[in-house]
Amino acid sequence: MSKRTARIGIDVGGTFTDAVVVDNETYEVIAKEKVPTTHHAEQGVAAGIVQAIDAVLTNNNISPDDVIFIAHGTTQATNALLEGDVAKVGVIGMGRGAEAGRARKETTVGNIELAPGKYLETDHEFLDGSRLTDEGIRAAVEALRSRGCEVIVASESYSVDDPTNERRVISVANDMGMVATGGYEISQLYGLAARTRTAAVNAALIPKMMETANMTEAAVRDSGISKPLMIMRCDGGVMSIDEVRKRPILTMLSGLAAGVAGALMYEKITDGIFLEAGGTSTDISAIKDGKVMIKNAQVGGHKLYLTSLDVRTLGIAGGSMIVVKDGKIADVGPRSAHIADKEYEVFTSSANIVDPHVELIAPREDDQSNYAVVTCANGESYALTLAGAANILGYVPEDDYAAGNVEAARLAWGALAEKTGSTVEGLCRQAMDIAMDKVAEVVRGLISDYDLNPNLIYLVGGGGSASVVAPALGESMGIRHRIATNAPYISTIGVALALVREQVERNVPNPTDADIRKIRHDVMDAVTRAGAAAETVDITVEIDAQRNILRATATGATELRTKDRASAARSEEELVAVVAEATGTEPSLVERVAAEGRWHVYQAGVEKKSFFGLLKSRRQVVRVIDDEGVIRLQKDDARVMVFTKEEISTSFSSFVDSMTLYSDAGATLPKTYLFFGQRMSDLSGVLNKEQLLSLAEMELEFAERDQPVIAVAARS
Repeated sequence: MSKRTARIGIDVGGTFTDAVVVDNETYEVIAKEKVPTTHHAEQGVAAGIVQAIDAVLTNNNISPDDVIFIAHGTTQATNALLEGDVAKVGVIGMGRGAEAGRARKETTVGNIELAPGKYLETDHEFLDGSRLTDEGIRAAVEALRSRGCEVIVASESYSVDDPTNERRVISVANDMGMVATGGYEISQLYGLAARTRTAAVNAALIPKMMETANMTEAAVRDSGISKPLMIMRCDGGVMSIDEVRKRPILTMLSGLAAGVAGALMYEKITDGIFLEAGGTSTDISAIKDGKVMIKNAQVGGHKLYLTSLDVRTLGIAGGSMIVVKDGKIADVGPRSAHIADKEYEVFTSSANIVDPHVELIAPREDDQSNYAVVTCANGESYALTLAGAANILGYVPEDDYAAGNVEAARLAWGALAEKTGSTVEGLCRQAMDIAMDKVAEVVRGLISDYDLNPNLIYLVGGGGSASVVAPALGESMGIRHRIATNAPYISTIGVALALVREQVERNVPNPTDADIRKIRHDVMDAVTRAGAAAETVDITVEIDAQRNILRATATGATELRTKDRASAARSEEELVAVVAEATGTEPSLVERVAAEGRWHVYQAGVEKKSFFGLLKSRRQVVRVIDDEGVIRLQKDDARVMVFTKEEISTSFSSFVDSMTLYSDAGATLPKTYLFFGQRMSDLSGVLNKEQLLSLAEMELEFAERDQPVIAVAARS
């Protein structure tokens, strides 16, 4: 019998630090623990991490030697930015010749607003890049240090092409005892102002994050775990702690990323909306074709050269308080019981809700006094909350994490009913409708933005308040819902199951085969250096012709997780049923046209009605589904073929030609995808056939000569 190996995920929250242990082969959660977050300990939150690790290992008889992966998600970078708890940054800008004036202006980024009233302070020195000397650099560093700068950013025009000067500044600053970083380390895109701004935000986080990283790394080492600690990134992947020391900005918003990463890998969603509901807010994100959606991050209204999950946060959650104006419910949230420092009415004993009377309070000094609490005979006051309303209305199952004392909640809401002349149920319904209308607006926006398949959409609830939000929202929107397994721990599970992800972007007009090969090589090197096993890595290359950007994204597992997928594989009948549901057609009209490795390709006959239903037409659509029943590609105007790598220049080339559209503007290539073994290769981002064939050869470089490869080519 093979030795059981485990993955540990840790999520450091404001109140609790959670730890879960996941079986590396089956992804089953085998242990979970919560300990209070140790904000005020000498070691900071690292002390709580030690306690959480010790608890899951000791209480569940797991040896540190059995742990093959450990990672944690942290809100520290996000909190530091929101609270303005960042270092002052000194920018040394550089330029030469006629470009010097523009470079001076674009590297002077000023103070960057992080949140209302919170700023990242920067100061600036400028050097002529054509006459750079160590003495000049030292003088600039000393000047910035004397003005209170703690970290140095070196930023030069076109350093993405030649970072020699930036490296020289970093070296001299390090010799002077200053932490330093360069714009080229953060992004390889042109755009000096955005690159400098991104580097400044990154630099401002370094001192605090280095301190925490060192403590956390030592804490893990002291627990006896030999595997290196990984940290959650804002795009849903993980990175080594060494990378965190250099690029802490990549952990920004990682707490939001962890939950959707868990839903993505644990819940097996094709198209859906994930809602992670806590006490104060709900994080809402879209999943399409089994992948999470990514966008450019912003700070203070300015775009950064940083991609993160498209997570939209709304101040509606289990602890959301009820706003009362003119004797009736006017709003729900955004303040929560946590912010008001009040207990929930539904999480106390009925014996405490004696002689309740309604008072309207201001949770924060600058709030209006219109948030409802009930003050009782014991002198305590309890917040009326959305969780209380959901429990009263029967949305929360008895054994749920958010289940509370319905009798206590009814007594508390009864006081408001008496004050407003309403019924308890009527008030709870009003509160729920107001809250769900807010959430529904965000959800509809995501469904529209990403064109999610209405036949497949599920609302998936995660977080401690999943049952407060997801069932009521599903009811009001007419969309199916389900609560994620281990919903209160879904973020921590996401950390435990996370993949390593790296992205390289370059400004390359009309990229050649050599450019594509180089960026593939560089992103492969980056992702394996970050801890991914080379044999698990998938790489996508995309060419943005309008902005002259060549982009490569690589994703890989930290360990070779080739678990026995047959144990979780769906039957042919189940796969057909999923495709039929996705296409809105009968199973008898679904036909499997190819299968290879974990991939199954189906065509389905779909009837389309037009002219008020009087005209009908039938078309064949293509769906690619994996062993676990997740549809990974949905194309309506597509064709499928199977070939081997020796047929790239013959059969595959002809296949691409057959799907290419020709017009006066030239040839429009089909969006092409390859499926073989465990891998899916997205070749849809290239502009010409030579690049497409070259990329296909690269993808199949290590495949056997007779390896069957499924190609899907789509015109839209």
